[in-house]
Amino acid sequence: MEVKKTPKADLTKSVGMFTNLGLAVAVGLSLLAFEYKSYDDSGLKDLGAVTDNFDDLIDVPITQQPPPPPPPPPMEQPIIQEIPDEVKIEEKIDVNFDVDIDQNTVIEEVAIKEVVIEEEKADQIFDIVETQPNPPGGMSGWNKYLSDNLKYPTQARRMGIEGTVIVVFVINIDGTIQDVEVLRGIGGGCDEEAAKIVKKAPKWDPGKQRGKPVRTRMRLPIRFKLS
Repeated sequence: MEVKKTPKADLTKSVGMFTNLGLAVAVGLSLLAFEYKSYDDSGLKDLGAVTDNFDDLIDVPITQQPPPPPPPPPMEQPIIQEIPDEVKIEEKIDVNFDVDIDQNTVIEEVAIKEVVIEEEKADQIFDIVETQPNPPGGMSGWNKYLSDNLKYPTQARRMGIEGTVIVVFVINIDGTIQDVEVLRGIGGGCDEEAAKIVKKAPKWDPGKQRGKPVRTRMRLPIRFKLS
């Protein structure tokens, strides 16, 4: 037997109405929740009436600063008088010696010690002198001597060695050179070539101390550079 429903029992006809009614109620509750305000009276305290009398306050007078003191009077500048050269200025100097000298007073002789100047020893070698030794023709003549006589070692040229050799030597009082040593070398035969060229150098003008020639130690650089 087929079950039949009455038209009154069909709820699908009222779905739209109930949906709209639910939305209206939800919107109304939301607005009410946002607009609702509450006040907390627990933090308020009654301070009572103010009893201070502001009319009894003391008026503070306005202080006035005293005027600054007047500036000191300007100092008088001394008057400079020009005296011509023809006028002789006499100055009287009073000398007072508090020493009673009579005929029986004996003045002791003061012995002045003679200052002995130490003579430089002949074998003494100076590192610093008043007048430095000088090669023939000065440093330009020395550079010309090196360029004309210095030979670049084959080994150093083949190995591409370049640099500066520092040579130390002593110049005697007659200008001759001795005690040639290499203080700093670069190898490749350059050290030996630098020492050899210094030993064969002509005589120098010796260094002088108090106008006298002395033995002087010199340090000179000799540079090797490939062209």
